[in-house]
Amino acid sequence: MKLRTLAIAGAFALQAVVASSAFAQAWPAKPVKIVNPFPAGGGTDAFVRPLATHLSTVLGHQFIVENLAGAGGTVGAAQAAKAPGDGYTILAGAVHHSIAETLYTKLPYNIEKDFIPVTVLAYVPNVVVVHPKVPANTLAEFLDLVKKNPGKYNFGSAGNGTSHHLTVEMFKQMTGTQMTHVPYKGAGPMMQDLLAGQVDFAFDGMGTSAAQIKGGKLKPLAVTSAKRNPVVPDTPTLDEAGIKGYEATTWYAFWVPKGTPPEIVAKLQAETAKALNDPKMKEIWASQGATAGGQTSADMAKFLRAEIEKWGKVVKASGAKIDL
Repeated sequence: MKLRTLAIAGAFALQAVVASSAFAQAWPAKPVKIVNPFPAGGGTDAFVRPLATHLSTVLGHQFIVENLAGAGGTVGAAQAAKAPGDGYTILAGAVHHSIAETLYTKLPYNIEKDFIPVTVLAYVPNVVVVHPKVPANTLAEFLDLVKKNPGKYNFGSAGNGTSHHLTVEMFKQMTGTQMTHVPYKGAGPMMQDLLAGQVDFAFDGMGTSAAQIKGGKLKPLAVTSAKRNPVVPDTPTLDEAGIKGYEATTWYAFWVPKGTPPEIVAKLQAETAKALNDPKMKEIWASQGATAGGQTSADMAKFLRAEIEKWGKVVKASGAKIDL
């Protein structure tokens, strides 16, 4: 009787494995929604939209990007967290979501518990860009300017507590300077006002600033990465410019709601990694100074934990807190 019971249990287990594998192979069987929790025209859009087009072509069903902006990316993330774990909702998040875990006093979701990491899409250095009206062409000149005029110059960010905000807070802490923060609801709106001269400078993602720099509409003073960026090869790193030890990178990634079958997670990761190696995609990434991701779900989980700890220290040092 015991052997028969074991045999039956084994048969059911085998059927479950076969069914799960078939389910993953059939995915996607309908359109997939990618939730971008930031406004259209920002850094996330710059990478997610071409990637969505590529995945739509390769996998035979539309990957539709839906912008659900608000509260530094937490509104869209909260909506995505409520979606079924069936592979038909993807969160296209960013470094901001590792910051939010410490910054917000009470989030309606937990990025590690309510989502499964898929893979990082791109790593992008921020670049210190100033409007042409600002009388500084080097970081040293800019520092001299803001030190002589504490609080006069303002900087735009994609929102309170975003990486655009906290990278400047780190800069202020390391240089002893005072600047006025002007938060926006995303990098897109912030860029519009920066180009119009409504704000003086920003620590913006290379993805959204590259075209403006090439067009002569913004002046780059330094990049926040450990190495110089090929998009602006003559622009020094902050470390080279005298802010020793300064390093910060913006990154974008895919998550899916908890409960999503591991086979689908693995397939989405594999297809995304393949897409990032496509020559056309490489060209888009390179034009924005980005380094491609593509790591496994497990590796992204480790990276995410490290980022939460890193930015948590910056948030606590800055004293920033936001109530939803």
